Amino acid sequence: MLALVGFLTIGTFLFLIMTKRMSVIIALVLVPIIFGLISGFGAELGPMMLEGIQKVAPTGIMVAFAVLYFGLMMDAGLFDPIISRMIRIVKGDPLKIVIGTAIVTMLVALDGDGASTFMITITAFLPLYKRLNMNPLVLSGVVALGAGVMNIAPWGGPTARAMSMLNTDSANLFNPVLPAMIGGIVWVLFSAYWLGKKERARLGIIDTKGNYEDFMSEHAAAIEGRKPQLFWFNLMLTILLLIALVMAWLPMPVLFIVAFVIALLVNYPKLEEQQERLSSHASSVVMVSTMIFAAGIFTGIFTGTKMIDAMASSMVSVIPEQIAGFLPLIVAITSMPLSLVFTPDAYYFGVLPVISEAAISFGIDPIEIGRAAILGQMTTGFPLSPLTASTFILVGLAGVNLGEHQRFIFKWAFATTIVMTIIALVTGAISI
Repeated sequence: MLALVGFLTIGTFLFLIMTKRMSVIIALVLVPIIFGLISGFGAELGPMMLEGIQKVAPTGIMVAFAVLYFGLMMDAGLFDPIISRMIRIVKGDPLKIVIGTAIVTMLVALDGDGASTFMITITAFLPLYKRLNMNPLVLSGVVALGAGVMNIAPWGGPTARAMSMLNTDSANLFNPVLPAMIGGIVWVLFSAYWLGKKERARLGIIDTKGNYEDFMSEHAAAIEGRKPQLFWFNLMLTILLLIALVMAWLPMPVLFIVAFVIALLVNYPKLEEQQERLSSHASSVVMVSTMIFAAGIFTGIFTGTKMIDAMASSMVSVIPEQIAGFLPLIVAITSMPLSLVFTPDAYYFGVLPVISEAAISFGIDPIEIGRAAILGQMTTGFPLSPLTASTFILVGLAGVNLGEHQRFIFKWAFATTIVMTIIALVTGAISI
């Protein structure tokens, strides 16, 4: 009976958010409460929800301050000289332009915001592509590849969702996947090289002149408060932060809080400037952090009522033992294509908990299921999915059709997931 209620809870949640009858935050809170009451867990729901919130609190704090930190670095202009130099170097060589597109995309994508990544990168490079008569599908495709692989970062949406649902931290979930992510970055650069080489063969090298200011988007150029004199300080602080994150010198939420406070104080010492920077990123912080805390209520009720255990037991009974050991591999391979079917909320809050709990019954670490999922589900897959609004920003700015964009870059995005899956298997991040 409890398993049936659990599946009805998941089904109702998926139906409400995929048909857009209810926002994700509201569904995450109200649906489990209603079914928890139906199951007879009245007074017990409060402690369950509080425990769930407490478990996801570190993830919510980490994501909030990660968004603030990298948003602040964008405001201060940390990446401006890098992008400027890159555009000057590529000049009229289609091969260099495509590789430069990939590098700039992955740098800008560090802030974890797909929409801003697409706006800045597309508008920076689109004039070059038009001037050289390059295929705009190459532009949208390479930007999609770069943004996709960088979305695996622990402050990105998919990994943050996975951490909150599995009640774990980045050291357990993300760090073992880091070699696979690096392999994915190398694959993206190879893909850009291959596509750029084809464009060079088609067009040749064209002499053109241009500079950074001509190609930066109005959005990026209009932001006041650039701090070019603090470039080296911001660069060293960011490098130190990334090293500390990988080495786990301190808990990730603490690292981001400290790094953000230092960056804010040094770059914007005046109180008015600090308040302005905080206000400019407030909407992004609220959007992502509130979702994670709402997910805490969802997981708290699901775990406390034992619904997830009952659902997993029922799933175990129908999964053939012959394929049970391949569950992480199956999740990894199917993760990217399933981005076209499931929204990140539907997958990570509805599908992943059941699969990961079922994995426990087969002696598989549920964290492996989470690692397998982030190798493609709404990471490499999100810039192709019609279920994410930022995809339409990408194709709209590039001036390409969504269907053509998907057909052009799908095999390269899927190959990225396969490459990362192989590396994850070799390094032991996932096992069979």
